[in-house]
Amino acid sequence: MHPEFRSGKTYYHLNINSNNKTRKGKHLQKEISEIKAIKNNEYTGWLFDLETASGTFSAGIGLTWVHNSPRRGSTFVTKKITEALVKIKNGAQDKLYLGNLEARRDWGYAKDYVYGMWLMLQQETPDDYVLATGETHSVREFVETAAKLLGMDIAWEGEGINEKGIDKNTGQTIIEIDPKYFRPAEVELLLGDPTKAKTKLGWEPKVKFEELVKIMLDAELEKEKK
Repeated sequence: MHPEFRSGKTYYHLNINSNNKTRKGKHLQKEISEIKAIKNNEYTGWLFDLETASGTFSAGIGLTWVHNSPRRGSTFVTKKITEALVKIKNGAQDKLYLGNLEARRDWGYAKDYVYGMWLMLQQETPDDYVLATGETHSVREFVETAAKLLGMDIAWEGEGINEKGIDKNTGQTIIEIDPKYFRPAEVELLLGDPTKAKTKLGWEPKVKFEELVKIMLDAELEKEKK
């Protein structure tokens, strides 16, 4: 059950898997009679118990902040940065255009988070957990880290939308600010607290920030070889 708020109204999206082995395109064929009850449990988050013919399926909230891997979509800033810098390094692209360089995110490795999800499913009682690294890095830091791993040395010049990133090794301007990439309602900081997951599940993120950047870069370098 996923609540979505649009234009002052709340919409609920319910996705129930069928017993079809592929589970593709079959989830909406569930008979209404197979769902006995959907109950709203009033608390600070969202929790729904779906009672079915097989008993009660308990669903908690699992938040991940912010999972990344080489599979990340190209519209997301981390993937955009790694893709562009590798292409610039190889001479296939001239510049990378970004928005808010100071936005800070709690970036973690998706594989670590999937392991955390698996640990949640091993518990006798369902509960709510936050999977996160507990630390943040700015878009600027991500750019600088990725560039350094590629043998580039970024020097910043200018301010605001006139700021530019120059590779000191070549003198080439490789990063510029484009106002169209500023979000109308920018969230300056996204930071998760994984204390509960660490305490109750024994979960720890294994991949640190620089290693995550390297994993994403290595995937792009391999892709460029093909």
